[in-house]
Formats: sequence, C-alpha cells, structure tokens
Amino acid sequence: MDKQKLRMWQERLDRNESQYDGELSRMDARERQYAGGKDIRPMVKLERMHKTPHVRNISAELVEAQVNSSIPQPKVTARREKDQRLANIIEDMLRNELDRMPFEQINDMMERTVPIQGGGIYLLEWDNTMRTHTTIGELTISAMHPKQVIPQDGVYTGIEDMDYIFLKVPQTKEYIFRRYGVDVSGESESDPDVKSADGETAEDDMVTQVMAFYRNDSGGIGLYSWVNNTELEDLEDYQARRLRRCKVCGAVEPMDAQPAEERVMEDGRFPGMPDLAEMAAEAAEEDEDQDDLDLEEDRREIPAGGGGRTVCPYCGSDEWEDQEEEYQEVWFDIQRSDGSVIQGQHVEPMVSKTEVDESGQPLVYREVVPTKVPFYKPNIYPVILQKNVSVYGRFLGDSDLDKIESQQNTTNRIEAKIIEKLVKSGSYITLPDDASIRVDSEDMKIIRPGSAANKALIDVYDMQANVEYDLAYLAQVYEEARQEIGITDSFQGRQDSTATSGKAKEFAAAQSAGRLESKRIMKDAAYAALFEAMFKFKLAYADEPRPVVSRDMNGNPLYETFNKYDFLEQDDAGNWYWNDNFIFGCDTSAPLANNREAMWQETRMNLQTGAFGDPASLDTLILFWTKMDMLHYPGAGETKRYLEEKLRAQQEQQQAMMAMAARQQQAQQAGAEREVVAGVLQKAKQDAQAAAQQQRTV
Repeated sequence: MDKQKLRMWQERLDRNESQYDGELSRMDARERQYAGGKDIRPMVKLERMHKTPHVRNISAELVEAQVNSSIPQPKVTARREKDQRLANIIEDMLRNELDRMPFEQINDMMERTVPIQGGGIYLLEWDNTMRTHTTIGELTISAMHPKQVIPQDGVYTGIEDMDYIFLKVPQTKEYIFRRYGVDVSGESESDPDVKSADGETAEDDMVTQVMAFYRNDSGGIGLYSWVNNTELEDLEDYQARRLRRCKVCGAVEPMDAQPAEERVMEDGRFPGMPDLAEMAAEAAEEDEDQDDLDLEEDRREIPAGGGGRTVCPYCGSDEWEDQEEEYQEVWFDIQRSDGSVIQGQHVEPMVSKTEVDESGQPLVYREVVPTKVPFYKPNIYPVILQKNVSVYGRFLGDSDLDKIESQQNTTNRIEAKIIEKLVKSGSYITLPDDASIRVDSEDMKIIRPGSAANKALIDVYDMQANVEYDLAYLAQVYEEARQEIGITDSFQGRQDSTATSGKAKEFAAAQSAGRLESKRIMKDAAYAALFEAMFKFKLAYADEPRPVVSRDMNGNPLYETFNKYDFLEQDDAGNWYWNDNFIFGCDTSAPLANNREAMWQETRMNLQTGAFGDPASLDTLILFWTKMDMLHYPGAGETKRYLEEKLRAQQEQQQAMMAMAARQQQAQQAGAEREVVAGVLQKAKQDAQAAAQQQRTV
C-alpha cells in the first residue's frame, strides 16, 4: 500500500468536502422539510414558538404532483446510412436493459430526489460476477443521493470536465472482503450520515467506502478506493481490459482446459511457451544439486495439449497476475451478423534479428500469429448527473424546496397559530366567589349561589376564535408556493374555477406543463447520457453475443443479437477501430406510448375516422385489432385471430364460388361448342341429302 498516495487522496477529499459542506448541510434540511419537519424558523427576537403541533406539508404535495413514472425510451440515430441497422440493434438492446434492471424503482427514487435536492446521480458499473452459462458480466445501475457525491470544487460545467470526483458508499464488511479480499473487520463506519438524513449512527457491520474516479495522464479514467486508512483498489486505468497472464512465460490464461491444436508449433510447443530443455540446462548450470526441475517429469506432468486453468498449459507455472491489455489476440475467426468474418490466426513473414542466410541477408521465416484487435475503452466517468433545473455556478440544479422554504415555514407558523387560537377558545362561566357548582355526568346541575344577588352574577361566555384571516393568508401562501414552481389546479387534477370548459382545463394543464418542460428536458438529457454510457460499456466488456428481443410491425416478437464485433471496422490502412459514432437521445413519443388508455382512445378514433381504411372491412378491423394487441388491450389477440379465421373462411368460400363459376362457364362453353358441331353436322347431312336428290332427278 502506498501510504503517500492514500494521504494525498484523503487530503483532496477533506479539502473539497469542506468547500462543499454548506451544500451538504442544506441537503439534510431539505430532506427534513420534505418529510414534514415541525421546526419553525424564528422571525423575531425572543421567539416563543419554535415547533408546530401540526404540519401542512405543501413541500411534499408539490413534489409529488410532479412525479412522472414514465421511463424515457432510447432513440439512436446513425450518422451513416449503412449503420442504421446497428442503430436499431442498439435501441432494442437498451430497451431490453431497461426492462431487465429495476428502473421502475430507480426512476421512482430519482423523481423525488431530483426536485428535492436539485439533482441526482446514476452510477454505472460492469458487474463481472453476474454470469450465465454463456455470458460473463452485466450492466448494473444504481441511484445515489447527492450527499454521497463530493465534486471537485470550482468545476460547475459538468462531471466530464472534472479532474476527479469522490463517491461515498456504505458497504458491509463482508462485501468488502468478498469484493476486494481485504479484511476491514477492525474498521469503523467513518461517515454513517450518507445512509440517510436522520443522523444515522455507526453500525458495527458497516464501513464507508470512498471511491475516487479521476482522469489519468492518457485521458482515461482511474480509480482509487479506500476505507478509513486501508487501501482497497488502485487502478491507474480503471476501464482498461485486464487479462490473467502467467508470471513465468506471459501466456494468457486459457478459458478452456485444452489450448487449440492449431496453435501447436512444429516442435510441439505453443506460442510463448519456453523450451523445457533450455530451462533444465540453465537450472543445472546455476545449481548442480537442484533436481526440482526434471525435464522428463515435466513432460509427464504437462500434457501435450495443455493443462487445467490453475496450471499454465505452456510452461507449467501456477502463478498468475492481472495485466492491462491494449489488444485482444484473436486466434479463431469471428462471425459477424452481416455474414462477414474477422480473420483469426494467419501467417506473417518475420525477419530474424540474429540469423542470416547464405548471402548475408536477415533470414525471413513465416510464423502463425493472431489478429490483434484493440480493446475498446469508454474513457468516460461512470457517474451521470441529472439536474432539476440548470443554474449557473452550481454543481447541482435548482431545488424546488429551496424556492418554497419560506412558504413552508410561514405555513407551519400559521398552522400553529390557528391551533393555539382554537385550543384556547371555548365556553367560560362566571360565578360569585362564595357560590359553588357540582360538576358530574348528571343532566341536572346543582348551583348554590348563596343569595339572590349572587345569582345575577352567574353567566356563560362563548369565546370563539376568529381564524378567518389566518385561513385566507394560509391559502395565499399556498398559492405563492404553487406559482413559484408553476403548478396549477388543472395540472394537479383539482377543481379549477378559472377553467370554464374541458378544453380550457386542458389548456391550463398544458400551460403548467410548459413551465415544467425544462425539468423533463433535463431528465431526457440525463437518460441520453446514460444510454450512451450503457452502449459504450457493452462495447467494452460484453465479449459474447447477447440476445435482443423486439417486435415487428405486426406485433410479433423479433429475436436478434447484439454482437459487439459488428461495430469493429477496418480502415484503408488495415487498422482496426471501433465504430461508436451514434447520436443518443430520448424518444419524445414514449410518454404517450406508455399511456395505454390514451393510445387505445387514439387508435379507436383512427378507426372511426377511416385512417385504417373502411371500418366495415375485415382487413381494416384486423389491422385495428393488431394495433390494439400491440398496445396490450385485453382480448385483442383473440379478437384478431377470430377475424383472421373469418377472413380466411370468406376467402375459401369466395375461391370455391369462383371455382364453381369457372366450371359452369366451362360447361356452358362445352355445350355451346357441341351445339355448333351438331349444327355443322346437321347442315352437312342436309347438304348431302340435297345433292343425292338432285342426282336422282337428273
């Protein structure tokens, strides 16, 4: 462990955290305000009232009014015409990932965190432990609270412009040991407050892991992680591919137990495998008494075809180390979706640096080598920021609760005043000093005034508090808070006296939605950046083809494959490069498409207006119910199949009638031909008889 490097990062964290401390303290205050905190900010000196017994939580109400459960859908645009098919594959892959991961929960969390705090954080990671029988690794995305993120002080233009950024993640000690192999059982939880806004206490089984992502000298992303004073991970190039290589010969650890026979050289060795005879001779020269390295024994222990994964199949060593790799060695041909092939091993002429031929020229020999393909690196921070509303000079956006904090405080104060008035009001009775009254559950009360003069002093006064003006101002404060954020009665679905018709109410809701449009734009921008990062991580780490399911124009499932090698291209000079030249955005029609009832109504209207064709035609009805089936209308599939069967029966009946009509026409034609032939024969017979009669007459 490099203690000097650990101290450097700890000092950076302390310095930036102290500069960010004011924002962190406001985050806890916002969470308490959203949760309905009862504190009242004093407005004058010697304020008597500091808490309210009743809270009208307008902060939570206005935040909840803006919650949008729809998840933005990806839209990928190809910059080149030939890449359109790949753009469609990316879109389908991203939709499948949105369905696979718990984005409903993530979106629900962010829909509240972003307006409360002014922003929220998505953390994108590649989890190599999520494996199936045919794949290794999957994308994972988690929503993080802004108080878990410490940005570089003074950089407000975006995370990608920062030199480094810190993340504080609460983890269990067992997870740290499983993930990093480091025992932190003796460590304590340094920052339990990042778990919530309620002042959490430190737990014995928890620690606070600090992750520092930074831009390295080559423009890539580095990662330094620690717990208290214990280093967990130090990766100069965090997103580089790492392979396990043998410490002795440098060979890559094979995925299968037996290396490929095609890689065996003429002398029985593999590329990178040292000559065991030379190793034995060198060992004998260094130490004559050493007999650990026995050539014949080694040949028996190491099979000709290689060995297991725990032992190097090339030199027999069992020591491995992780090394950063820039290129992937492709020994076998790779089939791409378009039918093209990336060539694997091939023969290349090699010029010897030590041997010469008879003429004194360097000896040229031919060697089987793999095709070297560069590994793709995203080179982007795996931290995506979603802002509420952009504000100049701030890392996070503008918080809705900051805007209405004074209105919430005033509301709490007035609510406390109204309750105090109502509690102190009631019925009061006046009695003479020497009079007495019996108080019990009986209907008839006994009063002993003592004298007739004292009876005139007995009276009852009803003290009713006047809260009319308090309620009027309370409504005014609530209206101020709504106008600050831009929410109207129509937008909340409440009764709106200003909307005199359904169209007017719809227009009022649309106007409010227009004021809130910037928040939706910021959400779409964050998701667009998230979609691009997801694609780049897939391009970097998803080595195996991944199945992708979509739907065709008829609503039937369409099964395709996302193969990262489809994005591997070769320039005119023969150099391989990755094609990531796509534009990522969000489908603006997705909110309407996700509203099934609205889409059902829209589709029915299209049928009635003749947009699909004649509404009485079976073809039109089949098209209509196909659309309804795609929109998951109950029973649409059965109705569609019934109409298809009916259309098929009609077509068969029409074909049978046409065949019968054809046969009748053929029969009529044959009868007409027979009549013609009979007429010709009759005419010939009559002519013959007339000729014979004429001859007899002559």
